[in-house]
Amino acid sequence: MNHSSNEKEPETIEPLRYLSKMEVATIETELLRDYRFGQQQLIEIWGHACAIAVTKAFPLSSLSKKQPTLLVVCGPEQNGSIGLVCARHLRMFEYEPTIFYPKRSPQSLHQAFTVQCEKMDIPFLSYLPTEVQLLNDAYNLVIDAILGPETEHKEVKEPYAGMLVTLRQAKIPIVSVDMPSGWDVDEPAKDGINPEVLISLTAPKKCATGFSGNHFLAGRFLPYDIQKKFELNLPEFPGTECVIEL
Repeated sequence: MNHSSNEKEPETIEPLRYLSKMEVATIETELLRDYRFGQQQLIEIWGHACAIAVTKAFPLSSLSKKQPTLLVVCGPEQNGSIGLVCARHLRMFEYEPTIFYPKRSPQSLHQAFTVQCEKMDIPFLSYLPTEVQLLNDAYNLVIDAILGPETEHKEVKEPYAGMLVTLRQAKIPIVSVDMPSGWDVDEPAKDGINPEVLISLTAPKKCATGFSGNHFLAGRFLPYDIQKKFELNLPEFPGTECVIEL
């Protein structure tokens, strides 16, 4: 069979870029400084996208318990605030989140997200049970919004070190926000928790190169010039979706 000389060569799809800790910080700085995104705006975008990803991975109809309960565990920095926003949106989506937020940030930005959750009557735990069976019995899944790329994994202190020990023993699924807590952002996992689902924000991090669970990407808001500059090679999002499964 003769092929026409005008026949197009198939397009080469460049591989998705996995970001280092330094690249993550550089992109966020450019978004805030050059593109005039606000930090609160970014946290809201990411938290909403995380909630959408949770609904895709664990639809209400798929949950095994009678009540659609889930536990959102929040750290003291930006990842924790993303978890708070995620919890608020999940409440709007008819899930029943409970939040554990042991060290609340003194920054007014993060306090605002806390108040929003409190005003929606989302309960806050005063402590995380060390008896793992209590978590397994009470919740359908755990959302890990504890430690993000901004945290040095070698400097994980209490109460977070103990929380990771507890979560590693949990039998219910864990969903990690941006990167699994306890992992080194620049290297595949050696320590930390082992989530069933990972929701990468903006672009995946280098530590996720060997991740074998369900992997979602929330990066649709990113300006095209930044995508091009950092050669992110993001996948095409279908329709109006803000989240895509990789």
